[in-house]
Amino acid sequence: MIKYFRTEKQRIYEQEKAEDGVWIQMIQPTMEECENMSELLDVDIDDIRAALDEEESSRIELEDGYTLILVDIPTVEIRHEMQTYTTIPLGIILTQGVIVTVCTEETPILQSFIQNRVREFSTKKKLRFVYQILFRTAVNYQTYLRGIDKKRTEIEERIGKDTVDMDLIDLHELESTLVYFATSLRANSVVLDRLTRYKRLEQYPEDKELLEDVIVENRQAIEMTSIYRDIIDGTRELMSSVIDNRLNNVMKYLTSITIVLAIPTVISGIYGMNVDEKWMPFSDTPHGFLIICVITLLICIITVLVLRKKRML
Repeated sequence: MIKYFRTEKQRIYEQEKAEDGVWIQMIQPTMEECENMSELLDVDIDDIRAALDEEESSRIELEDGYTLILVDIPTVEIRHEMQTYTTIPLGIILTQGVIVTVCTEETPILQSFIQNRVREFSTKKKLRFVYQILFRTAVNYQTYLRGIDKKRTEIEERIGKDTVDMDLIDLHELESTLVYFATSLRANSVVLDRLTRYKRLEQYPEDKELLEDVIVENRQAIEMTSIYRDIIDGTRELMSSVIDNRLNNVMKYLTSITIVLAIPTVISGIYGMNVDEKWMPFSDTPHGFLIICVITLLICIITVLVLRKKRML
């Protein structure tokens, strides 16, 4: 799908064709659409389709007549029947006349521009537009990172109460997401570093200030990712310790019960032996069976009290 947008008087409008000062948005384009756009803009089709490969890494390539910028942006996906986060490539192609964005799906980062929620946005100021995209990308990373930390907090609050195996799986998913984020943010920082030396298109003074803000926000997102990974590591270790401690308590409880139940088993086994009855206490005593049962019960009670005192029951 291809859409064309132009800004006039700080408002964005959709139009029918490409011309100078237009933003071309390509969402999961077909091969035919890529070929047509390649011929129209004189851009290598491989550069247009680069963002459609999920394994592509962030980079900048300076070609004759245009510049390709690839960055990783955060997005929401369903993994193991639960909502989680991942990263996908976003391709930005800068030519002398237009700016082209290529992505495999609609993203809130670009939707905010279409919905006129970005101040001082103009499709004619292409480099500023790029910096604004990168700024919102860094902000989105931070937003998703706070969501990840909120989920971790919810899991942590259940530790010691009703922790289930699913919590361990959820914690692993959060940790995997942070690995994706850390890798993508570091790659994006390399792109930002190269943009500080980019001289092909005109930059305004406020553009340089915006780029500095982007670098700061991206660095903050990297730090947040590192901190949250360390916290999740601690949470996972705490959860494992709690689960191990619960298992130990269950084993102690079952062992104590086994000891108590072994007492009547041993006594009844002795009295069931085929020996002369004169050697068996209380064998000729009236109510001998009741006396033996009472003695067995008393021994069991004393054993229970001893085990409770040693905190084994």
